[in-house]
Amino acid sequence: MKPSIRRAGLEDLPALLALEERAFPTDRFNGRQFRHLLTRARARFLVATQADHLLGYGVNLYRAGATRARLYGIAVAEHARGQGVASALIAALAADARSQGCRSLGLEVRTDNTAAQRLYQRLGFQGEGSLSGYYEDGTAAVRMALALTA
Repeated sequence: MKPSIRRAGLEDLPALLALEERAFPTDRFNGRQFRHLLTRARARFLVATQADHLLGYGVNLYRAGATRARLYGIAVAEHARGQGVASALIAALAADARSQGCRSLGLEVRTDNTAAQRLYQRLGFQGEGSLSGYYEDGTAAVRMALALTA
């Protein structure tokens, strides 16, 4: 599956909320948070679509003067998992971070989400340690980063 990747807009909000509800039992973005990421945050918010159906989203956050972007959130619809959607979103977000002058892209992932960890490793992310009790339910996070080369 080769999804189309584009910048998200406010018109995507209902579909984003529905995807978020299905994808995550805890630590979900709500409408206000999505609206902020779409309109006010120093962020790049991308969606993956096919035939105008939302397959997934990814968000990078940027800090002024920082050389590291943060992959702040990513989700893929269950029916689209394992078909390259997450990889396409991450590639687009990495390219955007590179274009912003960043030298690395960092993220946190649940220690119990081994499928995501394997994906990130396959894409070149390296482990950088862990954060105990990081998530709402007390689960720890693994910190990972991808070096962005020219």
